[in-house]
Amino acid sequence: MIPDWMKETDPCPPGRFDVKRGRKSFIGKTLGDMFSFFGETLTSENYSRRNGLLQGLDPRVKLASILALVVAVTMIKDIYLLIFVYALTLLFAALSKISIGFFIKRVWLFIPIFTGIIVLPVIFNVVTPGDMLIPLLTLGPNASISGIMLPETIGITTQGLLTAVTFTVRVATCVSAIVLLFLSTPQESLFKAFRALGVPKVYVLTLDMCYRYIFMFIDIIRDMFIAKKSRTIRSEGTLAEQKWVTGRIGYTLIKTLDMSDKVHKAMVSRGFTGDIKIMQEYRMRKRDYIALVSTLGFSLFLIVLSYSLIKV
Repeated sequence: MIPDWMKETDPCPPGRFDVKRGRKSFIGKTLGDMFSFFGETLTSENYSRRNGLLQGLDPRVKLASILALVVAVTMIKDIYLLIFVYALTLLFAALSKISIGFFIKRVWLFIPIFTGIIVLPVIFNVVTPGDMLIPLLTLGPNASISGIMLPETIGITTQGLLTAVTFTVRVATCVSAIVLLFLSTPQESLFKAFRALGVPKVYVLTLDMCYRYIFMFIDIIRDMFIAKKSRTIRSEGTLAEQKWVTGRIGYTLIKTLDMSDKVHKAMVSRGFTGDIKIMQEYRMRKRDYIALVSTLGFSLFLIVLSYSLIKV
């Protein structure tokens, strides 16, 4: 006999629970974002295995070259020079057989949010005085806040807008260079390159372990959510879901601590000494030397050219 409540077409009547029909719960949305991140990471690993321009270079050369380029970009103050360097990152992404659309999305998905919040006040004449471009608000003479005198008209200045755009493009160029490094280099080779450049063992090991085990714990969290969902017939409401999430956070923390102890003991028993060892051996070839010298020279050229443009 089928119970009457299982025959109902809408077992969760509106108003009885905090769950809206057709919408995922916050747990489902969180897990969906986590799996999306996991899929994008696997895509990134596929890019690093392709036969492209940057994939064929020594990881140490790529790391040193990208760091030198980022330092040079942070010292460039000319907007056109920054746009030129950003266009070069797109060119190298294409030569490395990386999808331009995927590459641009990885860079510009977060830049407008964070940099926009930072530089938004800079565009106004209250922060950056200059030529008025777009007047927004007229306050009149002798306007002040907490004893600080304000201009008669508040608006967007040309100098402020140029400063904001320059800062945004500079951040985009630096992020593009870093993303290019990660997309064209396998994770284990990149971490070993960190050690070759003198980064302390503890930092490299921490990054490596976090990168390896974060995906495993994502699978554990997914299995817990699927197990709960498969055993749930009626929704218990948002408050009950929040209590369940709190309990799963505690359980995951305990499992993490227990697993870290077991993994460390297993590594030590197998002869682990703190160094990351992979089968691939680094060998500098002619093209690696050419790439390193070219990038260092180009970075120095950018710095000199930028300061020359400022004096002019």
